[in-house]
Amino acid sequence: MKPLKGVRVVDFTTLLPGPLATLILAEAGAEVYKIERPGGEDTRRSPPFIDNQSVMFAMLNRGKRSIEIDIKEKIGLDRIINLIKKSDVVVDQFRPGVMERIGLGYNELKKIKHNIVHCSITGYGQTGPKKYVAAHDINYMADSGLLSLARNSDGAPAMPAAQIADIAGGSYPAVINILLALRNAEKTGNGSYLDISMTDNLFPFMWIALGIAYDNKNYPRGGDLRLTGASPRYGIYRTLDSGFLALGALEEKFWRRFCEVIELNENFVDDSKNPEKTKQEVMKKVKAKNTSYWKTLLANETDICCSVVNSVEEALQDAQVVERQLVAASVNISEKNIKVMPTPLAPIWRPKTLLAGAPVLGEANSMLVE
Repeated sequence: MKPLKGVRVVDFTTLLPGPLATLILAEAGAEVYKIERPGGEDTRRSPPFIDNQSVMFAMLNRGKRSIEIDIKEKIGLDRIINLIKKSDVVVDQFRPGVMERIGLGYNELKKIKHNIVHCSITGYGQTGPKKYVAAHDINYMADSGLLSLARNSDGAPAMPAAQIADIAGGSYPAVINILLALRNAEKTGNGSYLDISMTDNLFPFMWIALGIAYDNKNYPRGGDLRLTGASPRYGIYRTLDSGFLALGALEEKFWRRFCEVIELNENFVDDSKNPEKTKQEVMKKVKAKNTSYWKTLLANETDICCSVVNSVEEALQDAQVVERQLVAASVNISEKNIKVMPTPLAPIWRPKTLLAGAPVLGEANSMLVE
């Protein structure tokens, strides 16, 4: 039996943060009802498509039920209230105040069901001078200071390769706190209101920078820290054919083994003397050989903390990924089985078969009662 079997979730969210959070809950066994405005949420219109069905929508909303309804109309709101009476969790991603204007703020939800868990995911939280400000992932990273810690060669902040604030600042904290609130409801009989700020939740990623700043008030900038470019032991090095090695040999034993493998001159192994000079020498060594050479050389090294930078295609074919069955599950879209992204569930909960597909818009409307 899946751990969240019997938990019902009413999901008002769209796009990425909320839908990924409720997808994780759904794959752990929760019954998730996706509330969509007439015409459906925007991700249904996001390419690529298979026979006019969005692959992106299917990735994030597989296994959920869809209710198409106008909650601004009294009849629609009344029907959703009846659904909430039989539910355990409500998740929204509106700007602060919207749920209250609709009539579904936490104070109203408590009257509908006293032990309801209400989770609101926003960029800046329900309080503070920026609570109404429109923004996206890159803005939250900029405001938190996290974006400043990784720099391009020209000194500008590096463009993130993933939606870190949306996922690590929004989706994952939402799931963690929903599970905590459900446990609290079991123990106390009380509901909870969860104010999830994506910007707030980026600060733990800066634990080293914050620790340094608290100690001596010397706030680090991009490239100042061992893990952001200051150390030759931790960085990215270009190969002869424009591939890359990712080096993380922080510990002395790993660093010394790496230096042996690349045959670094002994004069530069002690990188404390001149870190920048050591980095330049490592760059020369790595750039002297092509990527396949390094891949072969590193294949049997287990104590070196050095990896070839894979493309997404290469990563999906990697023996480690295949063995772990990360992309074993699939969904059916117009008679085609499409491999889906994994959720961060432990292997015992992770599905490995054909999953329920994305819901047809409004397919669960029939379960609503007056």
